[in-house]
Amino acid sequence: MNKNETLHYLDQLGIKYEIVEHPAVYNMAEMEKITLPHPEADAKNLFVRDDKKRNYYLLTIKGDKRVNLQQFREENGTRRLSFASPQDLKEKMDLEPGSVTPLGLLNDSEHEIPFYIDSYFSQQPRIAVHPNDNTATIWLDPQDLLEVIKGLGNPVMVVKM
Repeated sequence: MNKNETLHYLDQLGIKYEIVEHPAVYNMAEMEKITLPHPEADAKNLFVRDDKKRNYYLLTIKGDKRVNLQQFREENGTRRLSFASPQDLKEKMDLEPGSVTPLGLLNDSEHEIPFYIDSYFSQQPRIAVHPNDNTATIWLDPQDLLEVIKGLGNPVMVVKM
């Protein structure tokens, strides 16, 4: 799903969200240069794969946090992890670099990519994510986001990162 299809999908589910259109951003440093509401809700999304390129994972954390992939591996029982390639991202979620988002799982036709979200967002009223395009940001209730992903059939884990 592209941006418009993603927003239409959320509308059909009755999910409330706030949206701001902005210039394309490719990382958190560029995102910080744009004045957006709710900075406490900023999320950083990492698409990673194991060393055999058999398993892929989507990790979502607070925008100013860093993920220790070694620690994540140990705590979640995965093989050695590294960042997935732009080709993997395109093939698995039909996204371009800079557009990684939990909503990219709408394009995971096999519903096989596990979604790991930082428990920080469990206590927050909103989370900021791209709607499958890095020229807009939407804010929605993290519980609504989790329900959308669970509804697709992807495994969902809320973990401390």
